Amino acid sequence: PVLTGTLYTHTNLVHMFRQALQRVSPLVGSHLVRSTHVVASTMRVGRHYSVRSARLPSARSGMLALTAGGLALGGYTLWNANASCDAVQPLQHVPSPLYHPHQGASDMFVGSKLPRDLLESLHGVLGDRLVLTIEERNAHGKDNSYHDVIPPDAVAFPHTTEEVVAIVKACARHKVPIVAFGAGTSLEGHVSATSGGVSIDFKQMARVLQVNVADLDCTVQPGISYDELNEELARNGVYFPMDPGPGATIGGMVGTSCSGTNAVRHGTMKENVLRLKVVLADGSIVKTRARSKKSSAGYDLTHMFVGSEGTLGLVVEATLKLKQKPETSAVALVTYEDAAHACNTVIETIQKNVQIGRVELLDDLMMKAVNAASGTTYAEKDTLLFEFSGTKAQVQEQIATVQQIASNNKCNVFQFATEKNDRDTLWMARKVALWSSVALRPDRPTQVWITDVCVPISRLSDIITATKADLRTSTLLAPLVSHAGDGNFHLFILLDPQNPEELQEANRINDALVQRAIQMDGTCTGEHGVGLGKKKYLEGELGKEAIQLMRTIKRAVDPDNILNPGKIFDLDPAASTHHHHGQ
Repeated sequence: PVLTGTLYTHTNLVHMFRQALQRVSPLVGSHLVRSTHVVASTMRVGRHYSVRSARLPSARSGMLALTAGGLALGGYTLWNANASCDAVQPLQHVPSPLYHPHQGASDMFVGSKLPRDLLESLHGVLGDRLVLTIEERNAHGKDNSYHDVIPPDAVAFPHTTEEVVAIVKACARHKVPIVAFGAGTSLEGHVSATSGGVSIDFKQMARVLQVNVADLDCTVQPGISYDELNEELARNGVYFPMDPGPGATIGGMVGTSCSGTNAVRHGTMKENVLRLKVVLADGSIVKTRARSKKSSAGYDLTHMFVGSEGTLGLVVEATLKLKQKPETSAVALVTYEDAAHACNTVIETIQKNVQIGRVELLDDLMMKAVNAASGTTYAEKDTLLFEFSGTKAQVQEQIATVQQIASNNKCNVFQFATEKNDRDTLWMARKVALWSSVALRPDRPTQVWITDVCVPISRLSDIITATKADLRTSTLLAPLVSHAGDGNFHLFILLDPQNPEELQEANRINDALVQRAIQMDGTCTGEHGVGLGKKKYLEGELGKEAIQLMRTIKRAVDPDNILNPGKIFDLDPAASTHHHHGQ
């Protein structure tokens, strides 16, 4: 039948699901968590694994019913993409998407575009953890973006650094491209295999190798997600503060230099990675620095790899900075008649050096979507959500200061909570924002194109005001969410990518927004990375000379261009790019 059950916003349910499956079979568990991104990351968009319709999380019932295509457990279809959400469908037997151990290697290799001796080498290293089925390849050729599926020719599931080295050396001998894969939650086509090749899925390299509580750091493998890591760290009273989309793995977070809602207090991934161990394109292993908090020894290799999107090397270990859990925390919800006054509140709060933990802006349309999806009764106005943390005295002082600033900026309501249940109730609007946005188009096929501009915080009010004026003339809806303390905001552009007019309008909105940000000395991407979707804006933002320097670095460390080719920039400026949505 259609899978129906309680969905909790906390990730424990996802981890229980993943761990239970992986106890049965590590490969089956990995495959299913890959395929069911509706569970792991709340939303899977695209043609192969797509949510056609959903009863979104309800604050009252907590129930979620989803129908999706191509999801299988033990050879059986759980969801039928052509059925309504509430229809009960019989289990349909489908061919197993996994490589069968009894299947001969010769049979397995028939029809592959990859050289046979390469496949034999990889199979010798990985056995049945080398998978060539179209189901697995499609699952690894698509992220949570509007970009089409562009599958690799094979998927490898290494367990160790030594296996990664062996895979890379084998591919290097044949000049076969390699694309690193974490959780598939990226948003700019980062995992699309535009030149084919081998996808290396790191989900089975997910161990915590070392925790140094006294030094406030830990060393992990790349396949562990940040929420899994924080579950491991909780027993030590410490945590890792980065929080991008649910399910994101540390390797992917390093690759995109992500951040999330905690960046206003703790910085981005760049500020929270201490050192890396990286496998280069020739199979050699590089340690980027010592574990000491300070080092002036040589070039800053760590930050050369952070944000490089798997184009310079494959991260196999990361040493991360940790934080002590605060004594207490509180949440405030503040509403305004316009976003300009909300932005001014944030600017003044930061100027007064108030140590806020998080501050998020949701516009009136976003609050309307949350109410429509969740049955809540939030005021449908531009809304700020603050989180304060520290000692009880510090939190009370922070609340009093921000309340005065908000009042001076003509807020309508200032509501705060210190008890956990009350805090969760106030913060729920931000947690369900992405899921909720599609509730604004309940009767049409809808996917979400998520933009990612960032400007100096002094220009945040200007760019939001101009963008909302532009959206008032558009045929598409695009609710807005902002990491307001960073000057970073996202539009959730709601569209059907198969509708040419809607796709054209979404492109227009995005292009205008990016140009607006660049003109304000901002960036086309604050935290999602460049991938395929932002390539065309990079030269306008940074200049030809900067892009040429990047090409020089790329050629030096990856002369055959086998590591995630075609991402961030084209190595040959005259090279034609793959045609895909948004490019």
